[in-house]
Amino acid sequence: MSADLDRAVAAVVRDCLAVKDGEDVVVICNPATQHMGELLRAEAADVGAEAVLTVMAERASHAAEPPKTVAEAMAAADVLLAPTVQSLSHTAARKRATENGARAATLPGVTEDMLARVMSADMEGLRKKGHAVADALASASEAHITDANGTDLTLDLSGRESIPDAGELTEPGAFGNLPCGEGFTSPKDGNGTLVIDGSMAGVGLVDEPVQLVIEGGHLTSARGGQGMAFMELLTQHGDDGTNIAELGVGTNEKAKLTGEILEDEKIMGTIHVAFGASAGIGGTVQVPVHLDCVVVKPTLELDGEAIVRDGELLIP
Repeated sequence: MSADLDRAVAAVVRDCLAVKDGEDVVVICNPATQHMGELLRAEAADVGAEAVLTVMAERASHAAEPPKTVAEAMAAADVLLAPTVQSLSHTAARKRATENGARAATLPGVTEDMLARVMSADMEGLRKKGHAVADALASASEAHITDANGTDLTLDLSGRESIPDAGELTEPGAFGNLPCGEGFTSPKDGNGTLVIDGSMAGVGLVDEPVQLVIEGGHLTSARGGQGMAFMELLTQHGDDGTNIAELGVGTNEKAKLTGEILEDEKIMGTIHVAFGASAGIGGTVQVPVHLDCVVVKPTLELDGEAIVRDGELLIP
């Protein structure tokens, strides 16, 4: 294991989650991510935790539920780590676990290179930015996203809480992604056009800009490139699959565009919008799909004041 990866694994277990001697730690992985799961389990065991590794088959989509046996283990854990291929972030099982007091970190699609590189960011700066972005989102009633590709999307944020994803998972019930680096919320409604020029979960890097049309808080059409393929991943779950679930702002200067949404959505100055499940982050929809899309050089205004302009994060 490289020194950078060694430091990153230690940071996840010891700093971000503050695993303690005697705690029950459950690490969930798939066969493809088993090596990462073993690294995290071994680090937790080294701290003195009762660390268990569970390997399950890949799910059909992001936000699809784990097997009942795994869900029960999650609900009983003090600490949950999920380096899986498909995200468990927006599952009812994860929500139940954190409501029971588990500290949870999901690492969907994480690779050893990604963890080593992106977790080398300035954590103090990351936390400052994450909280500032989350505070700005929480205090706003309306978001307006535009860009040079024709994006023009208005989102209703009124009455919705926001979450900083800054690697601070030391309190009971804390939940976040690792590698970290964003602030996000769950919009109540949205109307307009969103042009994706970065990447899309379930699809990867876009080969040409994809135009998404949102009406009444739902994705109603997708044109260009892999747009239809993305739309089909959502519509197979019915009307709730097209629900506008999340607006997030990336804050990590080490993240770069790779086609892996876990990293892409953390790129500083990007925004991402997700569709599908929102109940786990303050919304009302629980459905077994949650797919994010990344806009690379957006302008984001909150109640008329820009916090991102042409891909530059204006919050220090």
